[in-house]
Amino acid sequence: MLLAELNIRHTRRHMPTRRVALGDVYLPTAGPAFGASLLAAVVSEHFLELDEDQQELVPKLLRDARKGLTVPRIAMRYRLQTDTHGLDRSRHRIVDETFGGDRRRVILELDKHSRPDPQLIGAIMAIATMPPGAREIGLRAIERVLRSPGQLPEGMTVRRMYEGIPGARPPLAGSFTPVGGPDDVTRSWEGIPAERRWAMEVLGLRAGMALEHDDVQHRFRRLVRLAHPDHGAVRDGAAERIAELADARALLLTVIATHSRSANEPTSMTAERAG
Repeated sequence: MLLAELNIRHTRRHMPTRRVALGDVYLPTAGPAFGASLLAAVVSEHFLELDEDQQELVPKLLRDARKGLTVPRIAMRYRLQTDTHGLDRSRHRIVDETFGGDRRRVILELDKHSRPDPQLIGAIMAIATMPPGAREIGLRAIERVLRSPGQLPEGMTVRRMYEGIPGARPPLAGSFTPVGGPDDVTRSWEGIPAERRWAMEVLGLRAGMALEHDDVQHRFRRLVRLAHPDHGAVRDGAAERIAELADARALLLTVIATHSRSANEPTSMTAERAG
């Protein structure tokens, strides 16, 4: 059962820009206050991974959040915004999982496939959107963990997700989900980094399909034609869609080139030894 969820939208690792926005959230602060626990856990997990300059900026961002954070703005080298188009997603959750018959355990899932700074910023952005009473509960929880960062809530099993699940739809609040193991779709993408999966999905490539230079180029050109207003596509959002396709193509071509170099290196070394 889903107890709390925080979706943070942010620039992908390979992109030069730094943007962060808030996605869907379910952050209850009544009763066990799993929402506040999740926010505090995300901040505690990532605070020590920031550089010293960014760590010094966190208290100011918290003070701004207490008053209600204005967006858009620049904070901690990131542009805070509401537009999520083309952004990657990190999903952090607390779930109640059944295992071994009737036994249950509370799982803290932390998405670790991206940079630490947008995760911390996104958690503070989420606090700023809460009503004053709930906001104060969340802020106090974060202020406690910042006095001793790196500590996570007791009584929870921590599950760090290093590949992420960028294409998965979040479950409805209060619904039961098979979190004990990935479903068939997620399993098919195991071992594929989240950014590469995103790029493959944008160009219509399925898990297990080989990456080939000519195929990627063909798919890119075909999809750009379909997205371009000159070929009948809707003008609104066309530029963003074409930019997304270009980003996906650039990432996959880099992957292909890297693999090609790696495959050729042993042959070159063998030839040098033979010479």
